Amino acid sequence: MNKAELVEAIAKETKLSKVDSTKALDAFVNQTTKALKAGHHVALIGFGTFKVAKRAARNGRNPQTGKAIKIAAKKVAKFKAGASLAKSVK
Repeated sequence: MNKAELVEAIAKETKLSKVDSTKALDAFVNQTTKALKAGHHVALIGFGTFKVAKRAARNGRNPQTGKAIKIAAKKVAKFKAGASLAKSVK
């Protein structure tokens, strides 16, 4: 499902216009992004939790040349499904 299909599904289920559904989805994405940038987590009970994790620096290998390379440490966004979501897709 892409963004347009999700907006359409939200509009149909909530009986909102597509414009309002797009605004609501964009607001959710923007606020989640801001919270993660600030180092917070976003927990939606029953759905899941978005959080930032630190990935340590490590050694890797260039697949084309086989030469060893250093991969820098970085922060990554992670999502862990909640119990209800995990159970429903099982």
